[in-house]
Amino acid sequence: MIGRRDQKVRVLQALEGAVRQFRTRETLWPLRVPNEPLVLETIVRRALEHEAARFDISTLRSRTVLHFTWDDGAWWELWMLPLGAGIKLFCDSSPEESRILASGRRDSEVDTERLFLELLAESAGEVFGIEISGGPPSRVRSSLDTSDRLLEFFVHLFEVAHMEDDVRAAGGHDSDATDFREDVERWLNKAVR
Repeated sequence: MIGRRDQKVRVLQALEGAVRQFRTRETLWPLRVPNEPLVLETIVRRALEHEAARFDISTLRSRTVLHFTWDDGAWWELWMLPLGAGIKLFCDSSPEESRILASGRRDSEVDTERLFLELLAESAGEVFGIEISGGPPSRVRSSLDTSDRLLEFFVHLFEVAHMEDDVRAAGGHDSDATDFREDVERWLNKAVR
């Protein structure tokens, strides 16, 4: 039986190997992405074999960027995982699985976290192989540095995902407002706790 520290080292080494296979596209540079999101549990099983059941994937998380919760108990989380050589991974988790969506360099001349969030919102997740479904979350937690940045993220995300009516209803405003940003702000004030 190997210790927890050795387990984590093996998993991190396996992740570094997996990330080398990521590619970039002109529209994503300097981010790099796998062909499809990589399931973390699969990488852990390969790295640890029969010890995988004892490994807690949440120990890899350095920071939660976004955490959404819905009234039915469903949740989704976007989080960061730092690797050696200045690489950070953008990962997501849900009750079903945890996945690697993209990687970026910490020392890049472009703020890779900001770019990742912009692309996530502007494509409703499609660029990273994920799909936004259901209505807006009833609860949001975020480590984003400003409320304006969080508001901009949700305005773009909800417009691209065609969730305007759902957002208005969740924010307590059913009519067609002239500025969707105000509707999102009203919803966000209720959802952020």
